Amino acid sequence: MAREGNLDAPTRHALDWKNPLFYDEEDLNKELERVFDICHGCRRCISLCQSFPTLFDLVDESASMEVDGVKKEDFWKVVEHCYLCDLCYMTKCPYVPPHEWNLDFPHLMLRAKAVHFQKGETKLRDKVLTSTDLVGSFCGIPVIAPTVNAVNKIGAVRKLLDSVVGIHSDAWLPEFDSKSLRSRLRELSADTPGEAAGRTTGKVALFATCYMNRNEPGPGEDLVAVFEHNGIPVTIAPKESCCGMPKLELGDLQSVRFAKEANIPVLARLVDAGWDLTALVPSCVLMFKQELPLMFPDDPDVIKVKNAFYDPFEYLMLRHKEGKLKTDFKSGLGKVSYHAACHQRVQNIGPKTKECLSLLPNTEVDIIERCSGHDGTYAVKTEYHEFAMKIVKPVVKRVNENQPDHYGSDCAMAGHHIAHARADGTSPEHPITLIRKAYGV
Repeated sequence: MAREGNLDAPTRHALDWKNPLFYDEEDLNKELERVFDICHGCRRCISLCQSFPTLFDLVDESASMEVDGVKKEDFWKVVEHCYLCDLCYMTKCPYVPPHEWNLDFPHLMLRAKAVHFQKGETKLRDKVLTSTDLVGSFCGIPVIAPTVNAVNKIGAVRKLLDSVVGIHSDAWLPEFDSKSLRSRLRELSADTPGEAAGRTTGKVALFATCYMNRNEPGPGEDLVAVFEHNGIPVTIAPKESCCGMPKLELGDLQSVRFAKEANIPVLARLVDAGWDLTALVPSCVLMFKQELPLMFPDDPDVIKVKNAFYDPFEYLMLRHKEGKLKTDFKSGLGKVSYHAACHQRVQNIGPKTKECLSLLPNTEVDIIERCSGHDGTYAVKTEYHEFAMKIVKPVVKRVNENQPDHYGSDCAMAGHHIAHARADGTSPEHPITLIRKAYGV
């Protein structure tokens, strides 16, 4: 029975990843069985991702038709489909803390992944795919980028990658840009004062992110144009490593620690100098706002960075609340299908991108609050691609029904996955790109 007070807002416990018991497989299996039994009795999350249908099928097909009838070695079949979107915790589960059952499904899956990684059972492919700094720095070399992009479009090569490496031949793969976002924004001034408003200092340091830096720098330039049009000076973090989210999803927590040690001192110094922080990839924002603080709750610089980090549209709407956002839009956009990325939805900030797009004249925004199923690497892996395409179907259906003039997502990779599933030759546009178009700057 739910205890009194279970209607309180969900609270997150720190991740006890330094405790040796965290990696004890017997103790892990006991907790997996406990949580799976609760999920089996509830089943509210069945439509979120493939983890839950997999779990319920295992239970229903077991001799006892209960969790105790499922083989412990089959628990991994549930874990492998979780990509830590956090939607079950933040939008569906009634048993999260402060409920007495204390259920945190995503972080239990993370614990299982960490045990899997420590046992040396993680595939080399997955280690390479999540080494975004290494892959990006090599494939982004001006001479190499065009070659990689061309080779990735050759059917015979893609079939070879599928059979040998395990990268699905039909999956969308991001292209590499030979001119990085960091090189494009090299001339940004770090000396311009900002005008404070509410919680914002009025000047922003951009964390470029691996994807925007090496694969799709355009939205980064659009962000600078939009912010500077609103009198918000933008600089770029003087150096950065991957935020650590890909390694977190792999269960490689030591690599997350290394990423934290590379990034946090740099970002903390920017905060001390009066800069607010932002990034264009929701997963990166969530890493600094939630996951690193839960892994390192006693690190004052981690907490300092957390408190200064904003989603770009959260920031713009905070400025709008104080009367500091320009609404001198030159044109409307017509019908917009906007996919709200999971890692933005779970930040507890509300639909700020939709609110910002709704300020535009002659613009109708249809918000789609369902997972796209991409997750950076999940959709490209041979064994998961078909599930990613299944998960994105309802999103594509909504876009197709709306017949929009523009569509896209805060997560650029999700936007491309949607376009790939539509297969009609249209291209997604990042919401910050749409705002820049409306401003005409």
